[in-house]
Amino acid sequence: MSELIPNFKQPTVDVATGGQPSLDQLARVSDYGFRSILNLRPVTENSGFDEHVEVARLGMRYHHLPVATADDLTQSAAAELGQILSDKSNLPILVHCGSGNRVGALFALRAAWIHGASTDDAIKLGQQYGLTKMEEDVRQILAR
Repeated sequence: MSELIPNFKQPTVDVATGGQPSLDQLARVSDYGFRSILNLRPVTENSGFDEHVEVARLGMRYHHLPVATADDLTQSAAAELGQILSDKSNLPILVHCGSGNRVGALFALRAAWIHGASTDDAIKLGQQYGLTKMEEDVRQILAR
């Protein structure tokens, strides 16, 4: 599926991450057996279609947790990510933003805040999930 979704990664059997999927790519995600989509893009980032409607039409669950900037990378957002992932009926799940970078950032913060990972270990995990340009933001957030 890596040829389908921008910056696709699948660090675990139950969680895949990446950039914004197209309508056709959403259909392929459904065909691959994914049960849920978690969209981290805020409504101001228009994908060109109503993702919630399309995900429901394909028989998957839709979750929305908007992360527009580093200011949205909060402990409550990390906890909400954790809650969504802990509900096994949501798995397997595709978590996406525009590029996958915010996804990786939120996974890194979840690793540190929820699971007690060190900053370096959280960054490494975040990179597995798509963290790139927001690494410094994550380090600064964790240093507070």
